[in-house]
Amino acid sequence: MFPPINEQIDIIKKGIEELISEEELVSKLERSLKADKPIRVKQGFDPTAPDIHLGHTVGIRKLREFQELGHTVVLIIGDYTGMVGDPSGKSETRPRLNYEKVMENAKTYEEQFFKILDRSQTEVRYNGEWFAKMQFDEIMNLAAKLTVARILERDDFTKRYKEGNPISLHEFFYPLMQGYDSVVIHSDVELGATEQKFNLLAARHVQREYNQEPQVVLTLPVLEGIDGTQRMSKSLGNYIGIDETPTDMFGKIMSIPDNLIEKYFTLVTNYHLDQLQDVRNRLKDSKNNPMLIKKELARTIVSMYHSETDAIQAQQAFEQVFSQKELPDDIQEIDVKPEDNLLLVKLLADHNIVASNGEGRRLIKQGAVKVNGNKISDINFELNSGEFIVKVGKRRFVKFIVK
Repeated sequence: MFPPINEQIDIIKKGIEELISEEELVSKLERSLKADKPIRVKQGFDPTAPDIHLGHTVGIRKLREFQELGHTVVLIIGDYTGMVGDPSGKSETRPRLNYEKVMENAKTYEEQFFKILDRSQTEVRYNGEWFAKMQFDEIMNLAAKLTVARILERDDFTKRYKEGNPISLHEFFYPLMQGYDSVVIHSDVELGATEQKFNLLAARHVQREYNQEPQVVLTLPVLEGIDGTQRMSKSLGNYIGIDETPTDMFGKIMSIPDNLIEKYFTLVTNYHLDQLQDVRNRLKDSKNNPMLIKKELARTIVSMYHSETDAIQAQQAFEQVFSQKELPDDIQEIDVKPEDNLLLVKLLADHNIVASNGEGRRLIKQGAVKVNGNKISDINFELNSGEFIVKVGKRRFVKFIVK
C-alpha cells in the first residue's frame, strides 16, 4: 500500500523549509508500514477571506503528495480560530470576524480544496465541533497548558509588548486552540507556513500535556506574489486566484520575475523530482529563453485548474495581446447610458473589472490604466459619448460604449 520509506521521505522533503524532526517522521512511517495504516496529516485554514490563491495551494499540494503516498489528510476549517484571528506576524490585534462571515467563506474553501485533494482520503473538520461544546473548566484546563513566558517567546508578541502596542488576551488562546485541534484529531504531522512555526511547536507541547505523541512539524516556504517581492496576498493585489479565468491566470503567471520560475514549478505544480531537475537544468542553460519555460509553467497551472484546451487558448490570447500587440478577440463590451455615473473608477468597480473603487484609484495613480491607448492619471476621469477601450494593468481589457 505504501512506497518504501526512503521514497516517501524524498517526496515529503521536496520544497519544504524545515522538518521537525526527520527521525520522528521515519519512526511514524515505519509503524505505518508495519501496521498497514496511514498516518494522519493535518493542516488548518481560517476562512478569513472568500477564496483561495496559489499561495494557499503550497500546503494543499503537499497534502496531496501525502495522499498519493497513501496517507490521510485532515483539514481543519477554523470556524472558531477564524473568529480569533491568527496573530502570527501581526503588529496589532486583528479585527474579529463574525461567525456568519466565517462560515460563508468556509463553504467556498471546501469547494476549492477538492480541486486539488482526493476527497476519499480527506477528513474535513470544523473546530467548532469541539470548541462550541467546551465547558469553562475545560477552557481553564487548556489555558493552563502554556505559560505566559512561553507565549511571549513569539517575536511578534514580544515586539508588540516592548513597543507598548496592545495585545488582547484572546490572542494568547490562538496557539492553544490550534494545538488542541491536533489533540482532538490525533495529528501525526502538521503542515504550515514558516511564520506558523511557533503555533506548530506549541501544538507538540499541548499534545504531550494530553499524553499524546507529539506531531511532526513540517514548515513550507512563503510564495511571493506576481510582484516578486512580497508574500502573495489578496490585500496586496499580487495574487493569482485558483478560480480566476484561464486568460487572467495565464497572464498573471507570465508577469512573475524569471527568478521565481523554478520556485513556482516546485511549490504549485504537480511536477515530480525528475521533471523539476529538468526545469532547473533548462533554466541554467543560457541557450534557453526563460519566457518559453514560463509559458510552460503558465500552461501547466491553467490546465490544473481548468483544462488543457483552456490553457492553449489562454496562451494564444496572451501571445495575441502581448507578442503581436493586438487586442483580444473576446474583449468584454459594456453599454453605458449617458445618464449613468460615467466616472471611470466607478464603472470599473461596478462591472467587476477591479475589486473596488480604491483599487481603481490606486491603479490610475500608478499609471496602470489606459483609455484608447492613452494613460490616465486623473482619478476623477469621466467618459463621454462614444466607444472607449480601457486597459487595466497588463491583462484586463473592456470596451465601454456610451450611447
